[in-house]
Amino acid sequence: MLTRENLSCAKRIVVKLGTSTLTHANGKLNLLRIEKLIRELSDLHNQGKEIILVTSGAVGVGMDRLGLMEKPKTIPEKQAAAAVGQGILMHIYEKLFSEYGQTVAQVLLTRADSVNRQRYANSRNSLLTLLKLGVIPVINENDAVAVDELKIGDNDTLSATVAGLVDADLLVILSDVEGVYTDNPSKNPAAKLIELITDITPEIESLSGEPGSLRGTGGMYTKIQAGKIAMSSGVAMVIALSSREEVLRRILSGEAVGTLFLSKENALHVRKRWLAFGSRLHGSVTIDKGCEQALLEDGSSLLSAGITAVEGDFEQGNTIRVFTTNEQEIARGLVNYSAADVEKIKGRHTDEIADILGNKPYDEIIHRDNLALLV
Repeated sequence: MLTRENLSCAKRIVVKLGTSTLTHANGKLNLLRIEKLIRELSDLHNQGKEIILVTSGAVGVGMDRLGLMEKPKTIPEKQAAAAVGQGILMHIYEKLFSEYGQTVAQVLLTRADSVNRQRYANSRNSLLTLLKLGVIPVINENDAVAVDELKIGDNDTLSATVAGLVDADLLVILSDVEGVYTDNPSKNPAAKLIELITDITPEIESLSGEPGSLRGTGGMYTKIQAGKIAMSSGVAMVIALSSREEVLRRILSGEAVGTLFLSKENALHVRKRWLAFGSRLHGSVTIDKGCEQALLEDGSSLLSAGITAVEGDFEQGNTIRVFTTNEQEIARGLVNYSAADVEKIKGRHTDEIADILGNKPYDEIIHRDNLALLV
């Protein structure tokens, strides 16, 4: 497991650059910062490390080229800005990386590439092949055609998903914030940086704060959610300030830079990783303390007796979330019953299901083989 002291041992590294990192406040590209970061990434690659770059900024850069002062409000306008900006960004990356002797490849992903398990596997194989060939993949969401991604605009989650997809050792999210604080530092001068997070608790999630900047769409909420994905996938994650001089070198040398999210030793298998973070979520259930203990300590399946509440309109075969009574999400999995049926049998023993529903196709609401624990 990677800690501050041995981050230099990270072999496969995913680095995510946010819109605020790539551009000035007026929307123009911050070429000096981009050049410095690419020089650092190229040097890491020369040291024998495998590098994947996840980039935001397509919509923001497109806005600047099109002369738009405000973020487009309609999906077609956002798609148009993304189409213009993506080409500009890729031209900059290819030009600067090539000056340091690096070969890059553009990879555009959509949510469909993670929701469909076959496409999820294909994406993994493609990226691993590029790394094997010594190429630096430059990844972005395919915002020019992906309506859902433009509504979400969450490249923090994308970077964590990619890190899990390729079994990365480390994910570094570079942004305009130093890390996770105890409060909003721009409003509370007494707010303190949290240097280490070992678990994503409801208290940590409550520190999310407001959404991102005018041209970006992320915020601390998406970064903390990215931390949840990375940690459960066995990937250490650091959130750090992109404007800090030699920020990547400092992180890998073990300096106390930003916030470090420690990875969990029991990393999810690829299939359960897809269940937890690739498939679309359709609802949730809340469980009691006894059920929570059975899932976490005994590795049990989720049974109807332990369920206290049902949310959403899910069907059999959908992926749902599992919450504890204190609102902490501890698992995700493929459900064997619809929301309407779970509502009828919640709190009831397995041997009562047939009498209530008229049949009992499954003993479990979620079988343990289809359940991915997040803690």
